[in-house]
Amino acid sequence: MSTDIAPISDSFVTTRVAAKMLNVSLRTIQLWVESGILNAWKTAGGHRKVSVISIEAVLLSRQEALKTSEVKNHSDEKFNILLVEDDEGLRQLFRFYFTDWKYDVELDLVNNGFDGLISLGSKVPDLLVTDLNMPGINGFELLRHLGKSPQFSELDVIVITALAPEDFIDNAVITPNIKVFFKPIDFDAFEAYILPIIAKKIGA
Repeated sequence: MSTDIAPISDSFVTTRVAAKMLNVSLRTIQLWVESGILNAWKTAGGHRKVSVISIEAVLLSRQEALKTSEVKNHSDEKFNILLVEDDEGLRQLFRFYFTDWKYDVELDLVNNGFDGLISLGSKVPDLLVTDLNMPGINGFELLRHLGKSPQFSELDVIVITALAPEDFIDNAVITPNIKVFFKPIDFDAFEAYILPIIAKKIGA
């Protein structure tokens, strides 16, 4: 969240320093400020100053997400899928589903859009699978932020949702290149859709 007033009790750094502290791109810092993940204010000259307290909070949140979500280091030999889903049962179902696959899949699990943005800022997966209706930063907001950044322009995205088509069909963030699967998920159709993506990525 960006304001024109700097809280007296906080210290601030430039967006470039913030990017180095968090090991993400400048564009990611901008997205996190716009989405409220990082607090910032603007100088008279229009330059953003990012709150050190909010940076430390993101670092702590990232550490906790890595512990609780069992996020693994990305391997170039594996097809990396980031699943953003707040339903624990469905997260476990996806984990079980990919366990005995023909292809070696690396599955990273986060339970909200906030941690999804943090994970995406650290590394770009081969495929993003996200729910829409989540507390805090929901799937619509997550996709809106991704649409603003060129680094995600080639990212394959699948939406999984319990919403009815009329609840989001006119939403601008659901572009024609985003595949939508309605819950309960037809895993046969899901597999048929992503297998060509995986095969292309790993050269199978």
